[in-house]
Amino acid sequence: MNQLIVKAMGNKAYTLGFKEINQTNLPLVGGKGANLGELMRIDGVEVPDGFCVTTNAYKQAVSYNPVFERLFRQMSALKSDDRKAINEMGEAIRNAIEEIPVPKSIMDGVRKHLENNDRLQPYAIRSSATAEDLPEFSFAGQHDTYLNVIGEESVLNHIRKCWASLFTDRAIVYRLKNKFDYSKVYLAVVVQKMIFPDTAGIMFTANPLNGNRKMLSIDAGFGLGESLVSGLVTPDNYTVRDGKITEKRISAKTLGIYPSMGGGTAEQQIAPEQINVHALEDDQILQLERIGREIELHFGSPQDIEWCIANDLVYILQARPITSLYPVPQAEDQNNHVYISVGHQQMMTDPMKPLGLSLWQHRAARPMFEAAGRLFVDVADSLATPAGRENLLTAMEQHDPLIKEALIEIIKREDFIKAIPDEGKVPVPVKAEKNLLPEDIFIAGS
Repeated sequence: MNQLIVKAMGNKAYTLGFKEINQTNLPLVGGKGANLGELMRIDGVEVPDGFCVTTNAYKQAVSYNPVFERLFRQMSALKSDDRKAINEMGEAIRNAIEEIPVPKSIMDGVRKHLENNDRLQPYAIRSSATAEDLPEFSFAGQHDTYLNVIGEESVLNHIRKCWASLFTDRAIVYRLKNKFDYSKVYLAVVVQKMIFPDTAGIMFTANPLNGNRKMLSIDAGFGLGESLVSGLVTPDNYTVRDGKITEKRISAKTLGIYPSMGGGTAEQQIAPEQINVHALEDDQILQLERIGREIELHFGSPQDIEWCIANDLVYILQARPITSLYPVPQAEDQNNHVYISVGHQQMMTDPMKPLGLSLWQHRAARPMFEAAGRLFVDVADSLATPAGRENLLTAMEQHDPLIKEALIEIIKREDFIKAIPDEGKVPVPVKAEKNLLPEDIFIAGS
């Protein structure tokens, strides 16, 4: 079925194969499902095939049911700090959802996809909410995932369990705090062929701790990636930059999670001779980096990627935006930049409105760049010359000595800013009298 047909029938579809899905189908398949559809379109990226049970199926299962209508009305009156009421209400809704029969129209759609595979084909079944994996919010881990699910009846039961996980205490509280209307958040379910890997893990295409967009970080362990996601083990960590491995940290990996016979998973002890062995070889690390950069390029933003390796083949299981990164001004080149925040010195810590941003940019002595509703000046040119550097450090001494110390540390990194002599016009310094000097500094391309 091609994309034109999917769009035409989208409002009625109960199931869609990954190859039928793209980002425009997010209301139908949720964040996880939409991202899997996009991943299937990237050359050189191997994604285990599968299908999504759409939000239409969830709506069909719970609509026009007086029990749910009553429970949902009661839910709408709750506050995020009503923990006891949230616990009781959430449990009541979850129990009700797990007990409802799956409508025949939905069952037929699921059965049609399952019949294309071996009857004993194991699946990973993951929740995919419509408000999930968005750039500005992170719902990761709030809804349930089930691994190594075998058989039609078990698949249908676990689809209902995923629907029910929309009402875990954690998910309810998060939505209430972020003012998500519960009646407008729906849940799709991803049903994906299960891979039994030798090694699995998580890859961040930007460092989530310091925001460095050029530094890629890989966590890896033996067995299923669930051991890392659940915090069961401390994984190996590998750092890669520009196609070169810059750091390796090898952990003692004593446990792993592996598939069980007949379905489900179980913890297993790692063989003593493997405990301190590298989970990844160098060529596998660099292959993951190349794949990660391709995925990042496709989505246009740094990504949090789950991967696994089985029989020397790398599989990508899912990808989502890294939501913890503070945005930086967009640069049209690959040069290094040093951005200093403008607003904090003025006690303007909140984002500015577009008119305010425009007025500041119009009156500034040098270009100002916007990110997250705040303005920044790029002082890389000032740091490049002795005179510009002296002017800038003198100004910073008057306004914020901590920023001066940060700039000195950058200057010590002689490879970061290319030095040029004081010939010709000296770069315009950040003027102290304009009081544009802040407390925050962001380094892009470090």
